[in-house]
Amino acid sequence: MSDTNGMDPTRRSALASMSALGAAAGLFSASGRPAVAQTGSVKSFVLVHGAYGGGYVWKYVAARLRAKGHQVFAPTLTGLGDKSHLMSKDIRLETHILDIVNLIKWEDLRNITLVAHSYGGWPVSAVPEHVGEAIGSIVFLDAFMPGNGQKGLDLNSPQSREAVLEAIKRGEVSRPPMPSTSSRMNEADRQWLQAKATPQPIGVSLDPISLTGARDRIARKTYIRARGYSNLNFDSFYDACKAAGWTVFDMPSGHNVQVEMPDQLTEILLNISA
Repeated sequence: MSDTNGMDPTRRSALASMSALGAAAGLFSASGRPAVAQTGSVKSFVLVHGAYGGGYVWKYVAARLRAKGHQVFAPTLTGLGDKSHLMSKDIRLETHILDIVNLIKWEDLRNITLVAHSYGGWPVSAVPEHVGEAIGSIVFLDAFMPGNGQKGLDLNSPQSREAVLEAIKRGEVSRPPMPSTSSRMNEADRQWLQAKATPQPIGVSLDPISLTGARDRIARKTYIRARGYSNLNFDSFYDACKAAGWTVFDMPSGHNVQVEMPDQLTEILLNISA
């Protein structure tokens, strides 16, 4: 667990604003700029889950967005969650990219806010290569942001990398879910996530991603870092995004922000959406 001690003033300012205002519309980003609220129009959100999960992990945030009249899609990636019966050696990173791309195409979505959590940052990073014109805002929520040519094994934690390599040795096509270690999640939610978790296909970690910069050409770009979860990769992505002028937020949450702080996350998404 990390705390806010030693943070620079802008990070402390973001956390203080969120704590003081809660779900109020006056949130400030850690980059020092106010998040501008937009009201009076229906917005479209596509929320992408991380490893071992499914679209269900977004239920708290999706319910709050829909209650405000907005359109929400929370697809489950092939081989996971309610699509776990489709687990196969043929599931690759491209499969998950197309899960999202085809949803956007078939639903005729425009000006969407595309949100990636954790592993979801891998396929979401490539989605703008296919349907960049449909994306008004892109958000990485404690998520991976790979560079061109990288593959999952390059950025996996030592524990995850070992699990993938061991699965390959055994001729398996997936690796078992890892339990949440967040001390900030209530026990009911922890048990719910644990009961629903399904194995992660390992094929998604083996192929290099092909990027030409479309992700960085999206007009509105945001990185949200959960400071209650230690991850050097995510720290690096946050710092790089901040240096590049993205809107960035610190949140005093464990990794599953959408479960632990749904009110605050919903307000941020509404304020930074296109």
